[in-house]
Amino acid sequence: MLAVIFVGIGGFLGSIFRYGLTKWVNELIKHQSFPSGTVTVNILGCLIIGIAIAFFESRQILNSNLRSLIIIGILGGFTTFSTFSLQSFELMKNGESMAALANIGLSICLGLTAVYVGYAITSKLT
Repeated sequence: MLAVIFVGIGGFLGSIFRYGLTKWVNELIKHQSFPSGTVTVNILGCLIIGIAIAFFESRQILNSNLRSLIIIGILGGFTTFSTFSLQSFELMKNGESMAALANIGLSICLGLTAVYVGYAITSKLT
């Protein structure tokens, strides 16, 4: 039961971080139809999760509740894959196929690359 509380607290925090960063990026870039904030959050979240997993594996310092708080809660609340899917669908539905494909390609390719880079860098440093 304690793990559920940790995940809930982390999800709350991650969602607030996601909201703030998405809003800031969208205001900064001001592109009407492309979901720049969501792409930014997903790539950053993938990078951070790569770093965190590599760090936790190498150090084995956190108990399962704290790992759940950070990985499942905070980072799970921070990344927005469901939002990404909905936005990609709506772009396609609105006839913006190139923007939809760019959103899908950037999120998936850069997300996987960011996880790899975060993991590789942290693995070499620890």
